[in-house]
Amino acid sequence: MSVDAPSVLVIEDEPAQREVLIYNLEAEGYGVSHAEDGDEALVVVEEAQPDLIILDWMLPGVSGIEVCRRLKAGSQTRSIPIIMLTARGEETDRVRGLETGADDYVVKPYSVNELMARVRTQLRRVRPSTVGQRIEFANIVLDAETHRVTRGETEIKLGPTEFRLLATFLEKPGRVWSREQLLDRVWGRDIYVDTRTVDVHIGRLRKALCRDGGDDPIRTVRGAGYALG
Repeated sequence: MSVDAPSVLVIEDEPAQREVLIYNLEAEGYGVSHAEDGDEALVVVEEAQPDLIILDWMLPGVSGIEVCRRLKAGSQTRSIPIIMLTARGEETDRVRGLETGADDYVVKPYSVNELMARVRTQLRRVRPSTVGQRIEFANIVLDAETHRVTRGETEIKLGPTEFRLLATFLEKPGRVWSREQLLDRVWGRDIYVDTRTVDVHIGRLRKALCRDGGDDPIRTVRGAGYALG
């Protein structure tokens, strides 16, 4: 898995179904974590902050529908896309799932290829740089497919770490990222890097973006971290 690959949390209590999902998601290059019941799911989401959640409706303990409701009510988790899996095919059940906040709804038994396509669709919305899309903010443009960045008419030369930092900022302009969150997203959870390293690379990114003049688009939030815009 590449450092900045999207992360997916699978919340499914049936072992066979869970393993199939994990296998296929990892084959697509995603980082995958899992939970087996609603209580565990809420803890894992808090710790892992995944980019997308695949959530089974019928779970022991806290139900899938209640997990969905709580996550969509939380300020830190409401923007995480949720694809709900269920054997319930009635229209009233689908409506209930969507009204609770689910972003998509897949009825069992489902086609794995179709589910993977729906995963890509949701990730395209929240992590456009990971699916080769062009993302913009103000006069900054990042083209993930060609790995090019421009500001106005000027092409900006960035190293791979600065490119991933900028992609992270561009995906959620205005969001304040702590140094620890940036380390997890850009360097990876399994790599030890001092938090001061983030400051060094932020400085390099700022220098590159402002090389030909213009305001510094990266905001330092004292005691919290950094944000774009």
